[in-house]
Amino acid sequence: MQNAFIDNGVSYRQHYFQLPLDYRQPQGKSLTVFAREVVDIAKDNTDLPWLVYFQGGPGFPSPRPDSGLGWLKRALKQYRVLLLDQRGTGLSSPLTTQTLSHMDPDQQADYISHFRANNIVRDAEAIREQLGVKKWAILGQSFGGFCALTYLSFFPEGLSRAYITGGVPSLTRPADDVYRATYQRVLDKNAAFFAQFPSAQQRCIEIADYLRSNDVKLPNGQKFTVEQFQQIGINLGRSSANLPMYYLLEDAFVETAGGKVLNTAFLQAMLMEQSYQTNPIYAFLHEPIYNQGEASNWSAHRVRNTEFTQFNYTQGNPFLFTGEMVYPWMFDQMKSLLPLRSAAEILAAKKDWPALYDPAKLTTNRVPVACTVYAEDMYVEMDYSRETLKGVANSRAWITNEYEHNGLRADGERILVG
Repeated sequence: MQNAFIDNGVSYRQHYFQLPLDYRQPQGKSLTVFAREVVDIAKDNTDLPWLVYFQGGPGFPSPRPDSGLGWLKRALKQYRVLLLDQRGTGLSSPLTTQTLSHMDPDQQADYISHFRANNIVRDAEAIREQLGVKKWAILGQSFGGFCALTYLSFFPEGLSRAYITGGVPSLTRPADDVYRATYQRVLDKNAAFFAQFPSAQQRCIEIADYLRSNDVKLPNGQKFTVEQFQQIGINLGRSSANLPMYYLLEDAFVETAGGKVLNTAFLQAMLMEQSYQTNPIYAFLHEPIYNQGEASNWSAHRVRNTEFTQFNYTQGNPFLFTGEMVYPWMFDQMKSLLPLRSAAEILAAKKDWPALYDPAKLTTNRVPVACTVYAEDMYVEMDYSRETLKGVANSRAWITNEYEHNGLRADGERILVG
């Protein structure tokens, strides 16, 4: 199915593709994969090169933009852009608690295991062939950059060039190394936040102690815990996030006839922060995006409890936010994840994850690769990015501390240079 509309001089066409769930069994189960073609209407009838956008995540759809989105505005000057909803997201056979409900845990785990970068890239290659495009450029943001390196490893013949922003992972390091590095970055961001807003530390302690002493429910009926509250620290790695976080904390309590309680607006905001509830791929696969022939075994949880115990809040000690980490208790506490606990345990113990990269092939890469690496990135360790790029031929990197991880969103016209 294909349909189209025009807005502000830009044409948007929707494409749907039927593709295999498992490329080893092409005649087996299939998925619908959605992609939106975006082009300047004045250039629609010209032979423009294509640029495919890979969204961050994993587990989030491509943006639903208007033509004013910075990086897209820049890209439309020279490209026909394809915004890919990665399998399981958006309109691409969405993977949710609802769509998994008819399967048992083993079936759920097997199904979810097909939603990593290797199959996302195979989808893109199948779409390129169906559209009759000889070669195209790719742009990967965050996890989308992981996908770009997978693409360069296994299907470089389909690429004219690659752009990566905030998403150059280690090619070989285990998840434990990743979390050791990112916990340290989260400590740095906590220090910066509480230095900027000294009163916020006492407010966070007040909230945490209140949650320990009271049965607080979020608007969906879920018990709200200290561990869930800590997770809003994921925002500390984004530009312009600190002040809104402070304002949120400032308004956390409200006085009632029965005394001081957590504000309903604050609790609604806390629920809205839990993207895992609607995007479970992120909870299932955030650790397996690093796994190649090994199990994660709840890496972030283990590393926290053995090497970064200061994140385990206890009364009388400083409060710390956590970052982009997934924990087993989420499947015991978060309402939409409760039915998926058994599948999550199976995936955490899974060892036979296939390779995501070919380091040997990347040393002879001929596709031009341009990267933006953020020196103070809370989610992707700069030192590991530099380590990787030394082994990727024909690559160049701009290493900057001018932006946080979301630099492409914050200043896309500058970040994306043709």
